[in-house]
Amino acid sequence: MQPVRFTAFVGAVLCFWLWSGHRVAAQPASAPPVSAEQTRQIGDRLDRLVEAMAALPDDAAAARWLPDVEICAKAAEWIVRHGEFSKPGDVEDTFAALALGFERSAALREDGGFDRPSWLREPGTVVLAYRSRVDGSVQPYALTLPEGIDAESSRRWPLVIKLHGRHQALNEVRFIRQHQGKPLTEPRESIQLDVFGRTNNAYRWSGETDVFEALADVRRRFSIDERRITLWGFSMGGAGAWHLGLHHPSLWSSVGAGAGFVDFYEYQNHPERLPEYQHWTLHIYDAVDYAANLANVPFVTYGGEQDKQLAASLTVKLAALKQNVPLRLLVGAGMGHKFDDASFAAFTAFHAEHAAKGRPEHYADPLKQDLRFVTYTPKYNRCEWLTVLEMRELYAPATATSRVDEDGNVHLTTNNITALSVTRGVPGPLTIDQQGPFEVPTADDESLPRVTFVRDAERWSPLSDDQARRFDRNPQLHKRHNLQGPIDDAFMQPFLCVQGTGTPWSRLHQDWAKWTLERFGQEFDKWLRGRIPVVNDVDLTDEQIATKNLVLFGDPGSNAVLSRIAGRLPIEWTRERLTVHGQPYDPASHGVVLIFPNPLNSERYVVVNSGHTFHERDFRASNSWLFPKLGDIAVIRFSPDSYGSYQEQTIWADLFDAGWKLPE
Repeated sequence: MQPVRFTAFVGAVLCFWLWSGHRVAAQPASAPPVSAEQTRQIGDRLDRLVEAMAALPDDAAAARWLPDVEICAKAAEWIVRHGEFSKPGDVEDTFAALALGFERSAALREDGGFDRPSWLREPGTVVLAYRSRVDGSVQPYALTLPEGIDAESSRRWPLVIKLHGRHQALNEVRFIRQHQGKPLTEPRESIQLDVFGRTNNAYRWSGETDVFEALADVRRRFSIDERRITLWGFSMGGAGAWHLGLHHPSLWSSVGAGAGFVDFYEYQNHPERLPEYQHWTLHIYDAVDYAANLANVPFVTYGGEQDKQLAASLTVKLAALKQNVPLRLLVGAGMGHKFDDASFAAFTAFHAEHAAKGRPEHYADPLKQDLRFVTYTPKYNRCEWLTVLEMRELYAPATATSRVDEDGNVHLTTNNITALSVTRGVPGPLTIDQQGPFEVPTADDESLPRVTFVRDAERWSPLSDDQARRFDRNPQLHKRHNLQGPIDDAFMQPFLCVQGTGTPWSRLHQDWAKWTLERFGQEFDKWLRGRIPVVNDVDLTDEQIATKNLVLFGDPGSNAVLSRIAGRLPIEWTRERLTVHGQPYDPASHGVVLIFPNPLNSERYVVVNSGHTFHERDFRASNSWLFPKLGDIAVIRFSPDSYGSYQEQTIWADLFDAGWKLPE
């Protein structure tokens, strides 16, 4: 192989986490403490590491551990391209990350460690990585391994997931420095997972996906006790614990949130109501709205007495009292934005107590047949044995409450739910909203693992397995889990940007769409630590249509894929006019952005001319600003400025209803 120079590194096919066609930007002149010579040295070592990875066997065994090497190369490439050297030690830390990559590459090549590489054999903290399904990027995480760790053992290890706080200068190099090679300081009986979370987003969007992808990769490497997974974090990590703990309440043996935020309006002291299409989608984001789910998971929260983020703990505690659900509150006397020793001891003891007991199996404890569950979106739709499949009205509370009577019958009461499923094996007959009883037989080899019920008018009816399979295909195109919007939801799952190669109907519109794609790529690269995957319209494959959310840029003249489906989207688009919700707009100065079930594959999204709807200033300001800004569909007026950028104004925006229709 010919040497790959650093300036061409992003195009190296050996590094699967890069997509071709984008060049490394020059090091910003204002970036301090790294010299041109040091940048050159980093580039030279990075080229050699790429060559070392190329020398590894091209087989599945090597690919299994390759992300653990690639993350070292990515760390060096990203810190240089974004000019993220803020202190002298960053240069040495970058060299150390590259040295770690060489060490691991040599270990894989020389000691045949494909079954179990050397860096997984010793106790202490080690930085690992996985390849994300979202964008193909390599993302790091850290594992602290206890004494006696053995990947070949049948022992199931308890797991502690720790979410870090906001650090504006956090990147892959610093994450490796913080964690790699730290020895155990005390005996432990569990594995600890420190999540990177794509830096600073409070574990929302692809940062939320990162938590679950990192967890899945840990399961691939070690046997985890699924009934003993503790989740906790502090500050931004506390916000993440509120979010993940209350939206996914039946996954954890206990959850702990130190400080953080649980809403937008109060946390930002924002007295004015946001536009309706933003206001309603806060119900995705504001964790306090899900306080009733505390009934399903042991939860402890902490705030320092002098810390303004104590408000998060007090806000949810008040909601818990109103809902009559448990929440343990710890307050550090005289403390600011940190734990005091006594509170932290009580905080950790709470988790240790519940990890020792373990989360009850669904039906092992009769009390666990009872649940109280609330959601505002099918995105967060599971609790214990219940799955909410469809709602009558999104962003309004959909609730489900169950109780077991003296005879073992399960009584389920619902509101704002039009379709649900229950896991087979729920003991006793089931009534839903005083209808039934319905039998829920145990599963056999031929049956589905769940029983589906749908509500027609006011009547609940169970579906046969054949009916349930047809229902799952969503023939009426209702909003469902991972197919409910808003626009930003498309980037939590595998997505692919499709750029046009044809002749645009409007050159002005095409230039704006091209700029929009470039802005999305730059912001995603910097703030969510991945390169957006891009393909030309003429190169799109059936396999990509089947497996990806498609993000189309251009107009029906320039983009052949958009041309194929434009007539099946809820808009009208001609050369002269864009018509949205009955209103005409000039495509030379207006664009429509939207999310909709893909007419080529209704199980996936199509997005038109939009990346994330929040932008750089929101990432820089506060994680609480990373909520959806444009709903499901919006009309944008655009005009070029003198800096080669665009000024944009939202003319109109809205949310589709539960049937993907606009309101009258």
